[in-house]
Amino acid sequence: MAVHRVAPNIVSEAARESREFYGLLGFEEVMNHGWIMTLASPSNPTAQISFMSSDKTAPVNPDLSIEVDDVDAVHAAVLEQGAEIVHPLQNEEWGVRRFMVRDPNGRVVNVLGHI
Repeated sequence: MAVHRVAPNIVSEAARESREFYGLLGFEEVMNHGWIMTLASPSNPTAQISFMSSDKTAPVNPDLSIEVDDVDAVHAAVLEQGAEIVHPLQNEEWGVRRFMVRDPNGRVVNVLGHI
């Protein structure tokens, strides 16, 4: 399994202000669905940070997102390990297949792959 990127997810109602502030650090907006906005470094596009008001389809907001090459394999592995799934494996309308799992620290991890 390969990890393509890791992005922290910050719950925020200040998307515009965050975009302006992180723009000072070299980040640019690369995605905005209204409820989630992702900023990335133009020189290193996998260096990302996301700001969300509330996850559109999940019962909780994830603390971080990890994009992998085989989300189904990761899902099977965490299930076998007995980890707590907090959002089921499903295809989302914005073009990702994902699930959310709670890590040993209690953090919610959004594991996704683009479809």
